[in-house]
Amino acid sequence: MPTSHTVSQTILVTGANGLVGSALCQALAQAGHQVFAGVRTIEPERARPIKQIQIPDLAHELAQWPLNGVDVVVHTAARVHRMGAAAQDHAAYKAVNTDGTLRLAQACIRAGVKRLVFLSTAKVHGEQSPRGRPFHRDDPLAPGDPYAQSKAQAETQLFELAKRSDLAVTVVRPPLVYGRGARGNLQSLCAWIDRGWPLPIGALDRNRRSLVSLGNLVDLLGRCVEHPSAVNQAFLVSDDHDVSTLALARAMAQARARKLRAWPLPEPLLRGLARLVGRQAMIERLTQNLQLDISATQTILDWQAPETLDFAMQQAFAARPDA
Repeated sequence: MPTSHTVSQTILVTGANGLVGSALCQALAQAGHQVFAGVRTIEPERARPIKQIQIPDLAHELAQWPLNGVDVVVHTAARVHRMGAAAQDHAAYKAVNTDGTLRLAQACIRAGVKRLVFLSTAKVHGEQSPRGRPFHRDDPLAPGDPYAQSKAQAETQLFELAKRSDLAVTVVRPPLVYGRGARGNLQSLCAWIDRGWPLPIGALDRNRRSLVSLGNLVDLLGRCVEHPSAVNQAFLVSDDHDVSTLALARAMAQARARKLRAWPLPEPLLRGLARLVGRQAMIERLTQNLQLDISATQTILDWQAPETLDFAMQQAFAARPDA
């Protein structure tokens, strides 16, 4: 997060009721910034000193953005990645993640906003990295699904807009984000561990995946809000500790004080079983490599992930008495 030399700014965070946006609002306020939590629907109660403001539907072509007096916008709102038929709705992703983001950026220019920090995805580089060769931020964009394509198109248009204006653009590309309240495949894996079910992942110890904890991602976003070297740059982010699927499951089980029961089903058989039960996409993500080289992020922004993997896993998955 920002250092003791932080200069207070007025910051609008879109998607402020989401996992990342909510945590970011709290962290930025604690760092001394004036924070506006941008939400579609105002909630009756919210912790001070964070003020909620209503923001428009990103897909609305005539959206009016409340940006007067705002120095920085951190744009975390998006049509998120989905499984199944909804994942192939190209037009819906483009309307929100590409066109809506561009309209927001244009509104920032008109209002005199100094910087736009855009939360993209590491998937703009592809679904999997070659074994032993992590993605680098300068690698070509090769998005594989409509969600990643919409984010990649938004990145391209934002940087083009920055060249023609005074708006500084910073793009952050995270892999899978985990933290308390996160949903998706890790939530399912956690439930299986809790039930004590034998999991056929004992042979999945050779793949490597980069992950990022909620705390580490929020810390980097806070750095991007203020760092002069973040201007018109794209950054990959991770915990800087890549894990195999088996190692990940072990870390989750340890955090929950559970015994992991894993049996080594050969990968081809595991894929065949996944097809039978309709879990192909999930198994693909569990067995592939997706590694990120964050050395440029560390060097340019003088940043190191503040949370270790073990600490972050405890924060995300440890059972709580009131749960």
